[in-house]
Amino acid sequence: MIPTSSEILNKNAGAVRVASVNVNGIRAAYRRNMADWIAARDVDILCLQEVRAPDKILRELVGEGWHILHAEAKDKGRAGVAILSRAEPVAVREHIGDEYFAESGRWVEADFTMADGSTLCVVSAYVHSGELNTPKQEDKYRFLQRMTEHLPVLKSTKDHVLVVGDLNVVHTERDIKNWKPNHNKRAGVLDEEIAYFNGFFGEQIGYMDVARTLAGDEQGPYTWWSWRGQAFVNNAGWRIDYHMATPELTAKAIKAHVDRASEYALRFSDHAPLVVDYQF
Repeated sequence: MIPTSSEILNKNAGAVRVASVNVNGIRAAYRRNMADWIAARDVDILCLQEVRAPDKILRELVGEGWHILHAEAKDKGRAGVAILSRAEPVAVREHIGDEYFAESGRWVEADFTMADGSTLCVVSAYVHSGELNTPKQEDKYRFLQRMTEHLPVLKSTKDHVLVVGDLNVVHTERDIKNWKPNHNKRAGVLDEEIAYFNGFFGEQIGYMDVARTLAGDEQGPYTWWSWRGQAFVNNAGWRIDYHMATPELTAKAIKAHVDRASEYALRFSDHAPLVVDYQF
């Protein structure tokens, strides 16, 4: 049984709770009691990355009570993103708009009508992990460039936009425990990748990092720890999972919480869910 985090027990009336987590394989996560976590969290919109399973399996595991939008990867056992919601979306789009990534299982969008009548566009995204000096890294840069082109379009056509998921880049030194051994030596901590995030959160594109905005100038909180060694026990993590929102939506964020398991044995993924309440 996964204990309920005290940080998440209280949810304000009218708040929309959005959670995002890279499940590192939905079947494995459910074997590790992910269902108990879902049952205890009162989430309205749940975004998943690395589903790595056919749509039929996802629906069987999740069960009734959810509207499910799932973009599978063409390559079996790879990637896959989903948006699970209690309310039915009014529109959906199944990839980022570049045919090169149409069957990659890395981007899915759903529009929802909020209580105030505004439209919220939610994106579940899984950016490539990449690998220095390989074609995998080139694909990562191509995807980040496509995000640079697509994010302003969403921002200009929707009342609110929320891009969540495993974006596989640490933005600053505050977002990784061991900066110096990794900086410009490993994918995810390269200046060229970080430059894209400077753009996402800069004046020209104009999105905001919700968790960082609420946490302030502190180290972490991290969202990923290797399964290996003592990374989790020593909190030697990376903050690579984001809620990236338009400014008006960020202003509605009232609390953010990295739902880190209380002990190693209770983890259902190598990522922890990032949970944010937005007050409409």
